[in-house]
Amino acid sequence: MLLSGKVVLVTGASGGIGSATCRVLAREGAGLVVHYSTRKEKAEKLAAELLEKGSEAEAMGADVRDPAAVKALVDRAIARFGRIDGLVNNAIGGRQAGSLEDVTLDDYANSFDFGCRAVVNTIKAVRPAMREQGGGRIVNIVSEQWNMGAAGWSVYLAGKGAMVGISRCLACELGPDNITVNMIAPGWMADERVDTGSEGSKAYARNVPLRRHGSSAEIGNACVFFISDLASFVTGAYLPVAGGNVTQMG
Repeated sequence: MLLSGKVVLVTGASGGIGSATCRVLAREGAGLVVHYSTRKEKAEKLAAELLEKGSEAEAMGADVRDPAAVKALVDRAIARFGRIDGLVNNAIGGRQAGSLEDVTLDDYANSFDFGCRAVVNTIKAVRPAMREQGGGRIVNIVSEQWNMGAAGWSVYLAGKGAMVGISRCLACELGPDNITVNMIAPGWMADERVDTGSEGSKAYARNVPLRRHGSSAEIGNACVFFISDLASFVTGAYLPVAGGNVTQMG
C-alpha cells in the first residue's frame, strides 16, 4: 500500500470528490481526518465505514474560512494521530455558477474565501508539523474550468484561479521544507449528485475525448500519487484529470 503509515486531512470530505478520495486513500493505507463543515452525520458515517474496513479515521468539523478553527482542527488531528503527512484542499461552498447579471459581489467573496482564505488557513496550520516531520504533501483541488473559462463560471473561477496562483507560489516557498504543493484539475466527475442519464450529462460525456465522465475515485487515485513517495520530486504540478478536455496548463 502506497500510503501505509501516513495521515491525511481531506477537507470537504462528507460527500462527492472528498468522500471518494478518503476511500481511495484509506485503501492505500492512509489514516484519515474526515473534515466536514455542516454535514457532520455524513462525515461520521464515512469515518465509521472506514474504521469498519480496518482504516484509522475520524470525522472532525471546522469552518475552513476561520484560521482559529482550522488551527484547532489540525491540533486535534495531530493529538489523535500523532502526525500529519498530507493535506487535500477540497472544501467548497455557496453559489458557483451564474451570469454576471445574476451573481453578486458576495458570491465572488464567498468563492474567494474557499479558494484563497481556506487554502491559506489549512496550509499555514499544517506547515509547522510537516516541517518538523521533515516534509509533507499538499494537494489542491482546482478545476478544468480554469483552462476552459466557459461563460457563467466567473464566480467559481474567482476562487479556483486564486488557488492556482497560491499553489504555484507556495510550491516554491515551501520546497526547502520538503513540502510539495500540487494541483489536480477535475473535469465534471460522476458522483452521487450527478445524473449520468440526463441529456446534459450525456452531451458532456460525448464531447470528452475519452467519451465518459470520470469517477470521483479517479481524483482519489491522483491524490494517492501526489501524496505517495512516487511523487517525491514533483511540486508545482497541475494535473488535469478530465478525460482529455485539458491537454496543457495554459
